[in-house]
Amino acid sequence: MGPLHIRVSHPLRVFRLEIALDVGAETVALVGPSGAGKTTFLRAVAGLVRPEHGSVAIDGEVWLDTKTGVSLPPERRSVGLVFQEYALFPHLTVAENVAYGGRARAAELLERFGLAPLAQLHPGELSGGERQRVALARALARDPRVLLLDEPLAALDTQTRAELKAELGERLRELGLPTLLVTHDYDDAAALADRIGVLVEGQIVQLGTAAELVAAPASPFVAEFTGVNFLRGAAVPGFDGLTEIRLADGSTVYSTDPGSGQVGVVVVPWEITLARSAPAGSARNHLTGLIRALTPVGNRVRVSVGPVTAEITAASAEQLELRPGEQVVATFKAAGTRLVPLAPDAPP
Repeated sequence: MGPLHIRVSHPLRVFRLEIALDVGAETVALVGPSGAGKTTFLRAVAGLVRPEHGSVAIDGEVWLDTKTGVSLPPERRSVGLVFQEYALFPHLTVAENVAYGGRARAAELLERFGLAPLAQLHPGELSGGERQRVALARALARDPRVLLLDEPLAALDTQTRAELKAELGERLRELGLPTLLVTHDYDDAAALADRIGVLVEGQIVQLGTAAELVAAPASPFVAEFTGVNFLRGAAVPGFDGLTEIRLADGSTVYSTDPGSGQVGVVVVPWEITLARSAPAGSARNHLTGLIRALTPVGNRVRVSVGPVTAEITAASAEQLELRPGEQVVATFKAAGTRLVPLAPDAPP
């Protein structure tokens, strides 16, 4: 199957949606804040919104071309769409909901998704995870060439969400369909997608794998979304082949990456250690600051110290007896400090 080609240009309330994207046999996630244009883009592919300008085509079959006036209705586009709230028919059984997508594959999909024992139940009798499986099975019953997922995990409680994240990711890889999903949660995108596009005010500001976005975020906004530290500074050659970076607050850090002029300094939170005083060892970078916040994340704790955020185990946080307002030293290695060139007039 050839790639899905999408070009969309459409006015939104205060900005314009401008996206050009090609999707192969992979899952591509668009992640960004509410109102960035994610759902409008998905609906344009599905045929639920007709963009002002654009085209959608797969394998030479044109679903949309505003130049020539082609615009197939949703039912003529080979698309499986899973809505955020799943949109199951409450008066139909599980079996009937799945068969509504297509009868030929209904029985097979009920078995494949572990829904056969629930076939005669109604959506109101199902858990959130079970409803998600029914919605996905119904979408696949159409035997679609493209799968579209709108916030596929948002309707789930925290525990169910964690359990189903890995399962959904595995199912998407098995399907091997061009798949587009939109979400405001970067962790969901990283778990489910092969590539991630960060959408800001209608435009993809960076597209890459989760690892690429974490290693080299293109802007402070992307860094914040991916959960890494992004500091601005001025770089000059330093001693021992290192690059010296003077940060905006006057402190200095070092990197093994070459760089000069205005740079973004990227440090992932889990490569930062915390101590009451600068520890002995090979790590070059020591930033002393007050604890601004402590935020539990699962069995770990995110600790904001001065200009950076560290992520340590809950046991380490308890052992250090960390409290907001106390002074600690954040330490990280020059080898774990990435540099991203910035234009002199780049926005903060």
